[in-house]
Amino acid sequence: MKLEAREDIEAPIDFVFSQISDFSALERSLLRRGVDVQRTTDKTPPAPGLAWDTEFDMRGKRRQMHLEMTTYEPPSLMRFAATSKSLDCDIEVELVALSRGRTRMSMMAELKPLNLTSRLMVQSLKLAKTNVSKRFDLRMAGYARDLEDKYIRRA
Repeated sequence: MKLEAREDIEAPIDFVFSQISDFSALERSLLRRGVDVQRTTDKTPPAPGLAWDTEFDMRGKRRQMHLEMTTYEPPSLMRFAATSKSLDCDIEVELVALSRGRTRMSMMAELKPLNLTSRLMVQSLKLAKTNVSKRFDLRMAGYARDLEDKYIRRA
């Protein structure tokens, strides 16, 4: 199952990329939302191979997932591979400069079930794809507005 969202952001591509690749800030944000995040490799500056172990609650169960950056091409592309015992997910974040002060951010996540239980979960998500896609789009739009606000406050 694929989820895709696209948002235009009123900020330059370099600023947007610096914000989405500020992994320390993203880790703090996840911790505030109840996700346990532990960076397993420390690559400075960021590079492919940077990885995290995460734990979070989903559908009433504690889940564990390993996340690894597979592609890092500033200022336009990052790819991640997320793996758990029942589900794999490929994530791609792409930025395109529309003008000097406007950037299009596209995000794609592809879920791949590895067992029967996860196939049933992904199938239920497919049945509710309209609602799931709408929630994904709203999250992306909210994040884009937050980036615009940060850029305006910085300027």
